[in-house]
Amino acid sequence: MASLRHGKQLGQGLTASFETRLVSPDGLPVSSFSDVAIPVDGALEDTDIIILPAFWDDFDTLLQRYPQILPWLCAQHARGAVLCAEATGAFWLAEAGLLDGKEATTYWRFFATFATRYPQVQLNQDKHLTDADNLYCAGGPTSACDLYIYLIERFCGANIAQAVARDILYEVQRNYTTGPIGFGGQKLHQDVIILQIQHWLEEHFADKFRFEDVAREHGMSIRNFMRRFQTATGDKPLHYLQRLRIETAKGLLSATRKSIKTISYDVGYDDASFFARLFRQHTERSPHQYRQQFQQAA
Repeated sequence: MASLRHGKQLGQGLTASFETRLVSPDGLPVSSFSDVAIPVDGALEDTDIIILPAFWDDFDTLLQRYPQILPWLCAQHARGAVLCAEATGAFWLAEAGLLDGKEATTYWRFFATFATRYPQVQLNQDKHLTDADNLYCAGGPTSACDLYIYLIERFCGANIAQAVARDILYEVQRNYTTGPIGFGGQKLHQDVIILQIQHWLEEHFADKFRFEDVAREHGMSIRNFMRRFQTATGDKPLHYLQRLRIETAKGLLSATRKSIKTISYDVGYDDASFFARLFRQHTERSPHQYRQQFQQAA
């Protein structure tokens, strides 16, 4: 749907702008866990986006059966491809060593197995979505939908992402908030204290606090904190905090029927007018316009 909409936006009529291919390690048809035969378009090849589905087989058996997958993933990541793993698909990324020292998540039933097998990966059991250095993990099918909408926004633009979300996710009632996504790359630094503060901000972004107090609690002056935070993340602390709040607000606007005033308060702003102005600065749309695109007909 996104590919066709994007093609139309580019003036290509009903020609898809992306080529979507279903591949197998050897290019041969595969059988699902329930013995459904699935034809494929070919074998492993160079690509821009890879989506690794969940598996229901013994992972060590799969590794022995398909030894070509791990080097392929490493090579594709090295050339700049975006790698996405749904649920247990994260095991492939971890086994390839691509998630070492980085944040990841997987399906909740496999938390213990994953943590034991990959102690060098920062498994976050509280997040449904993680990203780090073009590596994305989704905890399950519903959160994977949120990930795909995010990728559509990244590669096709906000208008197309919102239109697709409106068409296919309108009836989905989440029992969780999607949380911020797109900040993982800003955690790939060696400043442990700043990383701790980033994690703290993700948990407390809606609270009332002063950066001076955060700096002091971590043994820094405000000037040193500001310098170290920007050096490590490439972002000023206030702008980073605003982005955390706005990304959360975008999820609430699209996935809930809460009022804009309530959402403003939920993400840390008592003044709904200020929130609306800030939202427009970050998205070039008002909160009402952003939500409206999920409700109007295409």
